Amino acid sequence: MSTTEPITDSEAAPAGTCPVHEFNHYLEKPYGEKMAFYDAIRDEAPIVKNSFADHFIVTRYEEILASYQNAKVFSNSAVTVFNPNPTFRWIPQMLDGDEHKQWRKNLNPLFSPKNVERLEEKVRHRAVELVQSIAAKGKCDFLQDFALQFPSFIFLELMGMPFEDLDKFLYWEDEILHISASPEEAARRRAAATAELTEYFRGLIEERRADPRDDLISKAISFEINGEPTTQGDLESFCILMFMAGLDTVTATLANTFLYLATNQDDRQAIVDDPDLIPSAIEEILRVFAIVIPSRKTLEDTEIAGCPIPKGSMVCLPLNAATRDERQYDHAKEVHLDRSPNNHIAFGAGPHRCLGSHLARRELRIALEEWHKYIPNYRLSPESHPTEKGGQLGPVGSIYLEWDV
Repeated sequence: MSTTEPITDSEAAPAGTCPVHEFNHYLEKPYGEKMAFYDAIRDEAPIVKNSFADHFIVTRYEEILASYQNAKVFSNSAVTVFNPNPTFRWIPQMLDGDEHKQWRKNLNPLFSPKNVERLEEKVRHRAVELVQSIAAKGKCDFLQDFALQFPSFIFLELMGMPFEDLDKFLYWEDEILHISASPEEAARRRAAATAELTEYFRGLIEERRADPRDDLISKAISFEINGEPTTQGDLESFCILMFMAGLDTVTATLANTFLYLATNQDDRQAIVDDPDLIPSAIEEILRVFAIVIPSRKTLEDTEIAGCPIPKGSMVCLPLNAATRDERQYDHAKEVHLDRSPNNHIAFGAGPHRCLGSHLARRELRIALEEWHKYIPNYRLSPESHPTEKGGQLGPVGSIYLEWDV
């Protein structure tokens, strides 16, 4: 069965259930093909069954938003369709109820707009340093030279982790989040990388217990949950989640942003001519190219758009399926840099909405401001071959930008 085209009526499930597809979104595919699949199934039905890994995919804004906001039914105790009964928990993402609230209460001040503003000078200095090192070359591998380097530096500073170990960190991140392999091979490699990463954080946590610093790990050691200090296991799980979020999401969004601008010269020029457009442009690119594909586990029998969902089912809630829904946004699949209003959910919704959204927005804004000061006129090199693989969207592979010097 095709993985990108809607199924025919003869292939559809009986009335009262939902259409059925078989689609492995972990496989490496040409950039944009996965987004096209989610667009196609959204046009077909509000929910479909994916026989690959036996789960449901919700496809439209209204039902996706309602699911995120109903944490009593749609639990974060399992967040990947390949593992409905995990023996681990990433903190605070995989917590529900009061325990999740306590972790967020501790963490929210550290990622508040006021606290993020204090990082402005350091973030901007790093952006300028990187762009200046690239500008005279006339060409760059955007992912390797900028999109991976810039947000990684900020994250490692926050966590108190050594920048010289970046290559090791990026290897672990790729093995955990971007494997393109059979489910069995992917699970094996993901588990091996997670074990190595856990061991690394175990040692780092012990160092911070003995010698606290002004970083997130040291602060987390002082947290209390249910009146008790955080456990070693919970601290390790917290570090792993921060690692995955900090090293991947802004990188993927930067890659989406510059790939779009390098192939849409009018919009690139609009940003150069009017830098005040950048905040609005960021929101629109976040919306059109929302990268995260979260899942939830149902805690009771329920239904979505008339489709019965048994207790214990895995339900995939792709953010791009919601943010590109024509029922919610005019010309939803098109980029309009000055779109207003633009109340998207690219950072999620409900109690588990992205903790680091304020920092991400600031990093993206500074990156666009400083890049276009030094390299205003650039284009995509013909040798570029972006693809997508793993558990979320966003280009990997080669994205070569070039400009006249």
